Amino acid sequence: MPASPRAIFLDRDGTVIEEKDYLCRVEEVALLPGAAAALGRLQAAGFLLFFVTNQSGVGRGYFTMREVEAVNAHLLAELARSGVRIARTYVAPEAPDRPSRGRKPSPQFLLDARDEFGLALEACYMIGDKKIDLECGWNAGVRRSILVRTGYGAREEAKYGPALVQAVVADDLAAAAQWILAQGEPAAAPAAEQSGPRGAQL
Repeated sequence: MPASPRAIFLDRDGTVIEEKDYLCRVEEVALLPGAAAALGRLQAAGFLLFFVTNQSGVGRGYFTMREVEAVNAHLLAELARSGVRIARTYVAPEAPDRPSRGRKPSPQFLLDARDEFGLALEACYMIGDKKIDLECGWNAGVRRSILVRTGYGAREEAKYGPALVQAVVADDLAAAAQWILAQGEPAAAPAAEQSGPRGAQL
């Protein structure tokens, strides 16, 4: 029986592109150094790639969902220039104080991807620059959640240090990809890794 596909779930702002508060203009999109190459290495290793992004600026009235979609389309086109394909982009547009099906740390979008793409979440990874990104992965039962120090990551690491004991902390997406690729196939009970000692400081 063929193995279930593995995936990398990625926060967008501060993880793959530069963090710019409430980004809504295509011309402000800037890939972080090494991000496209890192995603290319993960894709070449057989991982499907997904964006999971909270865009509360829509719910707050700062910009529209159409502007979010334009930014995402531009980003996907930029990544495609490097041969990188994003399988699906999941967006939660609600403000933090409003009901939301998929706003991180909810794992709902990861569960949706599992059901649509036949993923084995226990063999997947979540990468982001905020604690809620890590929690999204933990709530879904991924193999590991990884905090990158780009974007808000360094600030989150300093603020939540002890609460990140289950996470791997990496300098950037390239370092996170390198760590993932060094892990190989998951063991028989990969979810148990989440409760072990603090992950590597990369």
